[in-house]
Formats: sequence, structure tokens, C-alpha cells
Amino acid sequence: MSQSVTTKTEQGLYVHPEALTAHLPALDYRDGALYMEQVSIDEVVKHYGTPCYVYSKQAILDVYQAYTTSFANLKHQICYAVKANSNLAVLGILAQAGAGFDIVSRGELMRVLAAGGKAERVVFSGVGKTYSEIEYALNQGIGCFNVESISELALINEVAKALDKTAPISLRVNPDVDAKTHPYISTGLKDNKFGISHENAVAVYEQAAQLAHIDIVGIDCHIGSQLTEVAPFVAALDKVIELIHSLRAKGIELRHIDLGGGLGVRYIDETPVSIETFAQALLPKLGELGLTVFFEPGRSIVANAGVLLTKVDVLKPTEHKNFAIVDAAMNDLIRPALYQAEMAVIPATLPKDGLDTDGTQPWDIVGAICETGDFLAKDRLLSLATGDILAITGAGAYGFTMSSNYNSRGRASEVMVADDKHQLIRKRETLESLYADEVLWQDK
Repeated sequence: MSQSVTTKTEQGLYVHPEALTAHLPALDYRDGALYMEQVSIDEVVKHYGTPCYVYSKQAILDVYQAYTTSFANLKHQICYAVKANSNLAVLGILAQAGAGFDIVSRGELMRVLAAGGKAERVVFSGVGKTYSEIEYALNQGIGCFNVESISELALINEVAKALDKTAPISLRVNPDVDAKTHPYISTGLKDNKFGISHENAVAVYEQAAQLAHIDIVGIDCHIGSQLTEVAPFVAALDKVIELIHSLRAKGIELRHIDLGGGLGVRYIDETPVSIETFAQALLPKLGELGLTVFFEPGRSIVANAGVLLTKVDVLKPTEHKNFAIVDAAMNDLIRPALYQAEMAVIPATLPKDGLDTDGTQPWDIVGAICETGDFLAKDRLLSLATGDILAITGAGAYGFTMSSNYNSRGRASEVMVADDKHQLIRKRETLESLYADEVLWQDK
């Protein structure tokens, strides 16, 4: 069998399942059956049905440990980005491992605390923090607010004054660095809504230093997501270092530098930089600063720890296109429709007639939702039959957290696998629960 992960033909894309799983430590085939850690996917489907998100505990911990090991020579804090996957079991595993957290809402902070995380190890990002969110975070002892505007800075000071507290803050600086990623997940350009411009940052820090209820503790930047090169990170760091030196010259001393997250992963055939290489490129510059270093990885920790399992319900070949209609849909996994993301689709059981393109046909893997944009993959060469189970890999990040109830569909169940054990960590939503909080109009 070819060691290439993919074969591209005029008909479509063939993903070699065993070559792909060689890059995904939690997954492998044994006698033709797909396993996550020591649990067969067939067993998961038997217990929990489909669609179903399944995560590997060990895969999550392995990537977290790679970050902590790579930056071991510096005082650092890895703040997992909760938005990537906010299931309590995921958060609890990381909290027990010593992780901090990056949040963007009160709801995410409540999840972190419910999972055993510590508020003092949490950074609060986001462009639209409200009075009540800031108040709640201060009362919980939040570690730092990543401030994104002058008006937000004033609001935090106002809330802290009302509570007779001092709010720890850093400014999120927009360095105007092109992350060379999808425009919807680029966050460090001047056209993006995030952060305070590099040119105005020193002046805003000087304003912050005059506020009685503000404690300046750091500086933050985050330039985007799914970055596969080190160069944009280095460019952003260089611009932040310029600001740190300017602030020191004005007597403003920081305690930490936060470089955000955004390190990319391999979904099919991307070639992202490794965490170790990423660290090696940044360590010399960071070491000279003498500051604690924060990172906010999300996707890189959980994406390839998870799969979405789905069953083929209907095969609909036509003269122009073959459609495989599955029981998952864009409400379960919106990344392909929203970002044109390409994710691997592999069978839970390998075909008996071999692993090459012989016997395959090009299929669009689609859901049953009434939208043409409801697709999970296009032009994939697969050998399919009704009832087959497919695994969509790389689904551990921005899968369930972005799912919805569109078309009044219940969201999928979630399962955690650890060694030879599996556990339901979120029940499948019942249809009755979707309208349980709604009330019929009553004419009076």
C-alpha cells in the first residue's frame, strides 16, 4: 500500500485510512476494524449509536504534555481555549493535568469552575465582555482580563471600583500580522475586530496605568487559528517585544506575555509545524524577556483527539453526482460548510477487497438538512453500503461546540475513551428537550 495519505484522481480524493491513522496516535486499524485507544469503534456505536462524538483521553493529555515539555525551560502557563471543546470531561482532564484556561464568556468560566479549574489560572478574552460577566469573573478571582478596547478597559475599572477590587489586565494587541489562514479565523489583521492596534497600544497602557482599580500584569496577542508555519508567530512576537521595551522605558513593567493559540493540525495532508519546532523558534526571544509565558492552544490539543461517527442511511447515485446521506449533518459539524474545511472520512471497517481506489466511487457525504450547504465532505472515493459507519477525523475541536438544533435535530452524544474503557460524557438530546422551555401562546 502507498504510504501517501491521499490519492487524487479526476473522480475525487481517496484518503488511505491506514496511512491517515498513522498520523493520529489515538486511532488504528486491527484486523480491518477501527479502534480508538483499546476500544473498537463498533463497540462505541453499539453502546451509544450515531451520530456520536468520541474523544481519546490520552491523545488530549499527550498534546498538553508536549506543550509543557517544550516550554519547560521557561515559567509558563498553558491556557486551554475552552471554545474548541467545552465538555466538562475534557475540561476536567486538563484541569487535573495542571492546565489553565482561556475563556470568552461567563458560561465558559462557569464550565471551567464546575470541572475543577481554578479561576486564578483563567484568562478572559473576547471583544464584548458585559458588566455582569466582568463582575462575576472578579468575584471568582479571575487571573487576567485580556482587554480588547479602551471602552472595555473603562468598564472593567468601573466594575472593579464598585466591588472595591483591583482587576488584573493585559491588553490584547493587534499586531497586523497576516496568519495566512482562512479569513474567518484570522484575528491579527487591522481589518479584524479583535484587539488594540499596535500603534495605539502604548498610549492605552499609559491610560490603564492611571486607573485606580486596574493592575497591569501582561500583554497579549492572538493572530488566528490553524496556522501551519512558525513565521507569523515570530513576526507577531517581534512586534510585541517592541512594545514591551517601549513600556519598560515608560516605567510600565509586565509580569507575563501571552502569545495566544492558533497552532494548526493535520486534518488530511496539511504539514503543520510541530509543537517542539514551534517552541524552538520562540524560546530564545522569550527567554530574554524574563516574563512568564502564556499560550492559549485549543484546536491543537483536541482536534485530532476526536472523531464524529455517522451512519450511512441512504445511497443516492445520480447521473451527475453520487450522494451518501448520513445521519450526521451540518448542525452536527458545520466546519465544512462554514470554512470550506476538508476533513478526512474513513470507514469504521476496511473493505475486504483492498485499500486502493479499485471498487470505490466518488461520493458527496451529506446530511438530511434542507440546505444545499449541508455537506460533510465532497468527492471522496469510498466503497459504501447502506448501514456503513464512517468516522470523520479531526472532529475534536469546533465540532460539538459549534453544533446546533437546526431543523429541530437533537445534538449528538459525546463519549470519552481511556485505554479499554468508554464512558458517556454527554447524553444525546431528546427531541422533547428541544421545546421543553417553549410556551404556547395563550389568547386571553
